[in-house]
Amino acid sequence: MNDQAQRLREKLRKLPVGNNRSDEDAGRTRVIAVTSGKGGVGKSNFSLNFALCLQQKGHRVVLFDLDVGFANIDVLMGISAKKNIVDLIDKRLAIWDIIEKGPNDLEFVAGGSGLSQIFELDEVKLHYFFEQLAQLQGYADTIILDTGAGMSKDMLRFLLSANEIILVTTPEPTSLTDAYALVKMAHNQKPDIRINVVVNRVTNEKEGRVTGEKLLLVAHKFLNLNMNLLGFVHDDVHVSKAVKKQHPFCLAYPASKAAHNLKNLVSVYLLQGKMEENVGIKGFLSRLRTFWK
Repeated sequence: MNDQAQRLREKLRKLPVGNNRSDEDAGRTRVIAVTSGKGGVGKSNFSLNFALCLQQKGHRVVLFDLDVGFANIDVLMGISAKKNIVDLIDKRLAIWDIIEKGPNDLEFVAGGSGLSQIFELDEVKLHYFFEQLAQLQGYADTIILDTGAGMSKDMLRFLLSANEIILVTTPEPTSLTDAYALVKMAHNQKPDIRINVVVNRVTNEKEGRVTGEKLLLVAHKFLNLNMNLLGFVHDDVHVSKAVKKQHPFCLAYPASKAAHNLKNLVSVYLLQGKMEENVGIKGFLSRLRTFWK
C-alpha cells in the first residue's frame, strides 16, 4: 500500500458527521454524470473546473475520467497519472491506490488507455469493480463522472445510472441538435431523468439564456421533460490560455468571466433541493448493474 492510499484511508476514518449537512444526508454521495451531445464543446474542461469550484465551497469531490478514447483530465491539469481505472481492474488495486491529486488537492481518477474494456468485464471483474466503487460512499460529497460525448450505448449506462446529468452544449445549431438527440434517447429509457443544462462559449448573457431556454422549451414540448438551466459560461480567452498552460482556468484566472460564471453555476447547483431516495453510490451501482445485464 503506498503512502497516498494510506493517507486516503486515514482521511476516510476521520470524516466528520456534520460538515453543514443533516445527519440524514451525512454519508450520502451524489453521483453526477457530465456529458454532451457532441465532442469539442468543452465538456471535460467544464467538469474539471466545476469540480474545483465545488471543492472551494467546502465539498469533497472525486472526479472520474470516463471519456473513452479521449480521456484527458490529467492532461488539462498538466499531470501524468501513475494509476488509472484500467489498473484497478487488471491489477486488482484498491480504489484508494488509483485516486490521485491535482491542483488544490483535487482528487481524481484517470481513465487510461484501454478504458473501453470496462464494458466487456466478466462477472468476477465486474463485481470487483463495483465493490471498489462502493467504498467511496460517504467519502465524497460529490462524484463527478466526465463521460464520453455522443450517444454511445455504453456511456448511456452511466448517464442513466447517475443521480443526475449535467448536459454541456454550445449555441451552435449542431451542438443543440445533438444535445436534444441525447436528451431524447436518455428520456426514452428513463422518463424521470434529471438533467441540468449548461451553455458553454456564449458571447453574452442573453445568448446563454436564450439558447438554454430554447433547449428546455423543446424538451418540455415534445418530451414533457422539465430540465433545469444551470447557467452559462462565456467564450473567454482566458480559458484557452489556461488550457495551453495546463492549469484550470478557475485557478489560473480567478477573476475571469469564465471563472465567475463557474462560481455562479456552483451556487445555483447547491441551491437545488435534497436528493430523492435511492441515491448515492449504492443506488448508482444498483442501477448500473441493471443496465449492465
